Parts: sequence; C-alpha cells; structure tokens
Amino acid sequence: MSERTAVVTGASSGIGESTARRLARDGWRVLLVARREERLRALSDELRDSAYLAVDLTDEDAPSRVRARVDELWGRLDLLVNNAGWSERADFADGGYANVKRVMEINFDAVLRLTEALLPVLRGSAPSAIVNVSSIAGRVGRAKMGAYTSSKFALAGWSECLRMEEKAHRVHVGLVLPGFVSTEGFPQEQLTRSARTRWIVSTPDKVADAIVRAAEGKPEVAVPRPWALVPRLRYGLPGVARRLSG
Repeated sequence: MSERTAVVTGASSGIGESTARRLARDGWRVLLVARREERLRALSDELRDSAYLAVDLTDEDAPSRVRARVDELWGRLDLLVNNAGWSERADFADGGYANVKRVMEINFDAVLRLTEALLPVLRGSAPSAIVNVSSIAGRVGRAKMGAYTSSKFALAGWSECLRMEEKAHRVHVGLVLPGFVSTEGFPQEQLTRSARTRWIVSTPDKVADAIVRAAEGKPEVAVPRPWALVPRLRYGLPGVARRLSG
C-alpha cells in the first residue's frame, strides 16, 4: 500500500477526474473532493484506495470539513491539487462586480481557504507539494473573460509568492497553466468543430500529466508546452499580442 496521499478538488469530472485516475494508477491514496456526490462515489468505487467528500468549496465550513476528512483518513498529506474552478463569460458592463465575485469565490478565494486549512498538515508531511491549476488566461487577458482571467491572474501571482514562502518548509508549490482544454464545463466546441483550430485543444489527461510534473518539482508547466510562448509574446511584444487577441 502506498504511503503517498493526495487531495484533488474538482474531481467529479474533467481535469480533476483525470488527475485522480493518474495518481491512483501511480499508487497514490486519493481523497476526491467536489460537489456531485453520485459522480464521486462512482469514481471512488473504480479507484483503488480512494475516498471522497462531497462539498461545495465556497461553503464557510468546507475547509474544516476537508481537513477533518484528511485527519480521519491518514493524518498526513503529501499533495494538494487545487483544480476546482468555473467561468462565466460576460462583458464587465453586463456582468459587473457580481460576476467577478462569483468566479473569484471558487477560483481564488476557495483555493486560499482550503490551502490555509491544509498547510499545517502539508508542512508536517514534508517534503510535500501544492499544485494550483491556473490557466494561460492567468497570464494573458481576453475580452468577455475578465472575471475568469482576473481569478487566474490572482492565483498565478499568489502561487509564486507562496512558493517562495514555503520553500523553507519543504512544501513545493507548482503552477499549471492549461490553454484550451475540452472538458464538460469548457467543451471548446467552437475550436473542436474546425480542423484549423482543433489542434490547439488539449485533453484532461495531458493536464493531469502536467500536474504530476508540477508536483514532482516543476515550478510552472504550460499545457500543451507551446502555450508557454504566449505569455512571453505578451510581455516581449505587447503590441503584437494585443493585435492578435483583438
């Protein structure tokens, strides 16, 4: 039986599910966290040495509930994968602050609150790791994606700071920056229906591989790797990047 333990949020589908499956294949014991209990139960039944907790991470008591489950199961934690997230497309003039607040609550605030609750366990289990799933949108803005982009920019910046702070405690902090990924929440239908753009859409399995690389010590991983050029273009040739993004 493996001694390595992991919490994966957003584990009921998409990137979270693929990450849980990948970790389980590698021998990890995994706690699956998401809102949809039926899906979590079905996945847990498939995976060896796994458990689940159905919880909305924006609930006030969510961090303490996850912490209590970790303590009950293992009393230690080697990896936290902060993957759960959401997006609502809208111009700021239409969606306003309310839209930004909703997206920030799950994509940023919930990550910080859960990490705060689990950080003492991660420190006590060190060497350990935290992997935060941001987005290429966390480096480059797009129209109608202000709420999502803001939350992912915030997550990327906070991850960089946390990496510096936790290095002395042997808690590695990795950041994963997916580009377009076809998932249940983000089907990318406009891109996948055309052969000209289908190639730029990645899969949850490839992001899961990137999460593993980040957990093993990479500070930042773009998926697919050529997307790492996008932020460089944004900062190296900002005029060109603005023209390309509209």
